[in-house]
Amino acid sequence: MIQIAPSILSADFTRIADSVKMAEDAGADLIHVDVMDGHFVPNLTSGPELVAALKDKTTLPLDVHLMVENPGLFIPLFQEAGADWISIHIEASVHLHQDISSIKEKGQRAGLVLNPATPIHLMNEIIQDLDFVLLMTVNPGWGGQGFIESCHKKIRHLKNWLTGQKLEIPIQVDGGIKLDNLEEIIQDGADIIVMGSGIYKEEDPSEVIKTIKSLVKEYEKP
Repeated sequence: MIQIAPSILSADFTRIADSVKMAEDAGADLIHVDVMDGHFVPNLTSGPELVAALKDKTTLPLDVHLMVENPGLFIPLFQEAGADWISIHIEASVHLHQDISSIKEKGQRAGLVLNPATPIHLMNEIIQDLDFVLLMTVNPGWGGQGFIESCHKKIRHLKNWLTGQKLEIPIQVDGGIKLDNLEEIIQDGADIIVMGSGIYKEEDPSEVIKTIKSLVKEYEKP
């Protein structure tokens, strides 16, 4: 089943709870929360306090994407705040097995993130411990960027690699996804679609989510 995860990075931060409720009411499956530290990426966003504040505002899982140096220091803070899914960057973790294990041992779903130029084969020794893989299709740090076209091939490569190893691990894709390229990205093999500006910067975000859900439903028909 293909899932939709609106990224609140592009939402109106003065009405963040309303933006989350709108996404849930429109049929979203997850709420994607981007956390940036100003070091690993050149932007600074929210911390665990936002996750804690949203926990009782939605029944949807909170999918926290840590774009931070030393993710092992941050994982416990977001676990305590109520994150349901936590993903960390392969480029940022020095002790990758330890970090992934620490996410899973508290009951959260653990994901590994790869930047656009990071090779897939670097996951070989950890892939079986993951609950999902997040492929960045823009260089992380800012919302509203355009999809990097070469990432179509990378999504297909990862899908084929997982299939070849008989692993049913969902592929999450994040960056530059809009209604006009969504179907191709799904055909590439994406299972979880993260959309920020493609939803929240549109005139009627709720209608965009409903349109996406309709498209996905048609695509999933046998």
